[in-house]
Amino acid sequence: MNIPQLKDIDIAIQIYYKYPEITAKEIQLLFVKNSKSTINKLKKLAQKQMIEDNINTLSINKVNTSSAYKAWGIDIKDLENRRNKLKKLGL
Repeated sequence: MNIPQLKDIDIAIQIYYKYPEITAKEIQLLFVKNSKSTINKLKKLAQKQMIEDNINTLSINKVNTSSAYKAWGIDIKDLENRRNKLKKLGL
């Protein structure tokens, strides 16, 4: 599956640190393309990663944020560096 483009670096960083587990609502905020089928596919990828990471969740509607970002190839440290660089450039 092709992972959709992130909407905004700041939103991605905020969600990562604010929510230990995320739902479809947060996933919708993360990506430009956010149809119901896309969100379900993204959640399934995250659930597979959670199994590999041996992480459980209390709700079937939530996925672990850290595992989800890992499954989707989102590097939080890279995003933080990019955001800091944009701030230095005044953008």
